[in-house]
Formats: sequence, structure tokens, C-alpha cells
Amino acid sequence: MKKLFTILGCIALFALTTTNVKAQNYKTGLGLGIDFGDGATLVGPSVRHHFSPKAALQGEVLFGGNSTIIQGFLQYNSSIPGAKGLDWYLGGGPSIQLYDGGSSFYLVPMVGLDYKFSGAPLALALDWRPRLYIGDNDSDFNAGRFGLGFRYTF
Repeated sequence: MKKLFTILGCIALFALTTTNVKAQNYKTGLGLGIDFGDGATLVGPSVRHHFSPKAALQGEVLFGGNSTIIQGFLQYNSSIPGAKGLDWYLGGGPSIQLYDGGSSFYLVPMVGLDYKFSGAPLALALDWRPRLYIGDNDSDFNAGRFGLGFRYTF
């Protein structure tokens, strides 16, 4: 577990200190997040805030499958040359599932694309977000999870 936090810390430090090329396409986006794939489809509010030209935080509170999911992600992002408004991102973070009678903890890495529509305050994101369940006596990995975000940008 310490090794994972060390790796995530190194990614965060790299994202904070890398400032070449251009900044992100928007500062903050607020809207709807959808987590889908193997298992229940989850829907709820989502926010993504760029705190440096190459780093962002994304938070979501999602509902579905008789559960509430609270998750936060640190993301490194960069533009794609020749594709105005299109960025790629890489990151991850914790996810906590709350359900009747208990809770579960997951680690969620992610990689995806974020598109800011030119001339409109709208952004669309699509990512792959496999989930690693970490429990007391066992663990599980689900590679078939994806995220979709529709956000109003500021």
C-alpha cells in the first residue's frame, strides 16, 4: 500500500511541476458523471477542477445499484497536438462504496479523453476506469468499467 501511495505522490509531483506546452481548455467543469460497465450503472454529480496547467482533481458522488459511491481522482492531463480542444488524461484515486449494511474500498486507475467544445461552455469526457477492490480477506479486479462525463465549464 505504501508503494502505491509513493507512486501516486510521484505522479502528483510530476503533474504539478510540468508546465510546458499550453494550459488546459477550461478551469472548472461541473455536471453529470456516469460510471458504467460490468455491474450497476451509477449516475450523479461530477466536478473537475484544474489546479495547474497539467493537473486536475475530479470528484464524483454517484448513485445506483442500491449504493452510493464517493470517489476522487488526481489526473495528469495534456493536449493532443493537432486536435484543438481535445486532451488526454491519466490518473486515479480512491472510491468508497456505501450500501445498506456496509462499505467497500476500491482503488481506481483511469485513462481517458476530455473534449471542450469550441465556442460553448461544454465539455465531454470518456475514460476507462478499472476497479481494484481491497478487502480484509480478499480482493477483486474489474477491468470492465468506464466513465462518461458531461460538464458545464467555467
